[in-house]
Amino acid sequence: MSGAPRSVITHDGAKTFIPLAAHFRKLGYDVRRSDDSAAPPDPRRIVAHFACFYATLKSPLQSLRRFRALRAQGVPVLTWNRDAPHYLNQPRWRLSLQEALRPFDFYASHSTIDGRRFGAENFYLGNAAETDSYFVDASAATWRRFREASHYQYDLSFFGAMDGARAKEMRPRQEFFAALGERLAGKGLHVLIREAAGMSAAEQVALIQASRINLNFGASCDFNAPVASGLPERCYGIPASGGFLLCDKRSHSRDDFSPGENWAEFDGLDDCVAKIEHWLANFDAARDLAERCHAHVMACHTYVHRAATLRDRLLAWHARRGQACL
Repeated sequence: MSGAPRSVITHDGAKTFIPLAAHFRKLGYDVRRSDDSAAPPDPRRIVAHFACFYATLKSPLQSLRRFRALRAQGVPVLTWNRDAPHYLNQPRWRLSLQEALRPFDFYASHSTIDGRRFGAENFYLGNAAETDSYFVDASAATWRRFREASHYQYDLSFFGAMDGARAKEMRPRQEFFAALGERLAGKGLHVLIREAAGMSAAEQVALIQASRINLNFGASCDFNAPVASGLPERCYGIPASGGFLLCDKRSHSRDDFSPGENWAEFDGLDDCVAKIEHWLANFDAARDLAERCHAHVMACHTYVHRAATLRDRLLAWHARRGQACL
């Protein structure tokens, strides 16, 4: 290998890159917007370019020419799609064209259920916990407090987008929680189901830590999908905050967790009611599982780990071409 090590990562400002940027900086990389004309980096110093999946869909041929120019300068292009398989109502012809062009060197997705391949290398990359926002004070005193049943304000809670009138992809969730509310009525439980709009990260963590059970059901990206697949960010943030998570059955849960060991799930409304009753009746076992899940998330599923996974793939790509990188 020869030349100065590559140490710059450029990006288009894609939403999916935002939680990764700080962690790439912590790994020692110089992270820059690609449209920063004031300080354009030398292409020979760029490790990779992080592209926006949806911007590429909207201008496929222009993006393809741009990416080919970068590749000719030894710069791979990667993207991370966290909206599959719904793709935010994108026309099917755009997706088919993107798949035919395969413009990315690396296409990562939180769901591979539809089998679409948009890059030279295609792989599963789940969401993760943002430890700057969703992180419990891991002191012994905190965990002891979480072991006290009297600590909790709610037996069950959920916060998230649920306005089915505004967004059709939210209707299944809205309908599920309406039905669940009817099934739980009269059981004497303290339940809070609320819209997440306007909640700060601190307020979300406070609710997680005030609830014996934190539910997840559905995700907008599941709309019209045959099965629930990718795990929403809450599936990592709740355990990272010390909360007990009870999640709907999702195909990718087995990629990141082990049911019974560090994962609790339900399959349908009847099973959800049964699992809620089970875990409320077995409080110590629920806290055992919550602590195992917390340890597992912190060891394997933070954005620090996602950034490191992408870095390792990039370093291998450059090593095959004899290019030195940070």
